[in-house]
Amino acid sequence: MRAILIAAALLTAAAPTVQALDAAAAQTAQASAPASAFERDRQSILAQAGQYRVHFDMRENVSFRADYDPLEEKLSGGSEIVRIVYDKGDRISLQHILVMEHEGQVMVIKHWRHDWVYQPQTVLTYAGPNQWTLTPVPADQRAGAWSQTVWQTDDSPRYGGVGHWTYDNGLSAWTSNATWRPLARRDAVRNPVYDRYLGTNRHILTPDGWVHIQDNMKMSGKAGGEPVAIVQEDVINTYDRSTSYSPQAGDDYWTKTQGFWSAVRDAWDAAIATHDGIQLQEIGETGSVTGTPLMDLAQQIADGEATEAEAVAKARVLITEATTPR
Repeated sequence: MRAILIAAALLTAAAPTVQALDAAAAQTAQASAPASAFERDRQSILAQAGQYRVHFDMRENVSFRADYDPLEEKLSGGSEIVRIVYDKGDRISLQHILVMEHEGQVMVIKHWRHDWVYQPQTVLTYAGPNQWTLTPVPADQRAGAWSQTVWQTDDSPRYGGVGHWTYDNGLSAWTSNATWRPLARRDAVRNPVYDRYLGTNRHILTPDGWVHIQDNMKMSGKAGGEPVAIVQEDVINTYDRSTSYSPQAGDDYWTKTQGFWSAVRDAWDAAIATHDGIQLQEIGETGSVTGTPLMDLAQQIADGEATEAEAVAKARVLITEATTPR
């Protein structure tokens, strides 16, 4: 329930060791030229960790149907920390955690996660409603490339793509190939005429942090056959470094729950490996059918109402039942 409340607020409006890792990553990214292109890319990815004020700017621009009028621009924002889950050299994982104040109380929600893999053999891609598949990456496309796989609040899949970091014109930027994506909550809860996006993703470092730019073609495949374009949307999410709020509540939550979430990631990975992809029911409010129960289990650990072992056992059952083909 807390997750739904904070998601609605966004639509309308740890530990010192973890902080030290993020600070070190940011300093490394600003250091002199790295020894290799691979290391330069790594530094660019790690530079996205830190403490931020985030501004969300979403606007539908061009309609491709006579009977569809683009939505009004939607602006919102929040406070978000990005922590390094792991850095294994050619595999890096970054976790976003919202830290927001509401009516005098600090509210924390585990937000999205993005995993980066150097020269990936496969990438998990969205294949249409309730379906994700492991897609091979041809050798000529993976040379020097990084995949980015984005996961929802409960670590269930969202989308994946492959692209290269470039350093032209003074910009450190990663650009994905065009990727299919499920509807974001802001659209899914409205039951719109479109049911998926075809999007291109860019991550660009800025002097104060970084920006996440999405070029989304909102598509409809409801009639069967090839999806048709409805409207184009730009999403610009700007992450500006900030010390104007305390990240402590978010880091405390992550310290208490990161063992649970590690086991949850392993359970999702096992399901994906077993089925060469995954079938999972999408839910507008929470992203997936597992969204609320998994988030609730983590909160029970954080509140001292359940042990990690108890919560992990329940989570594994939930994921197995949700991903078993019927």
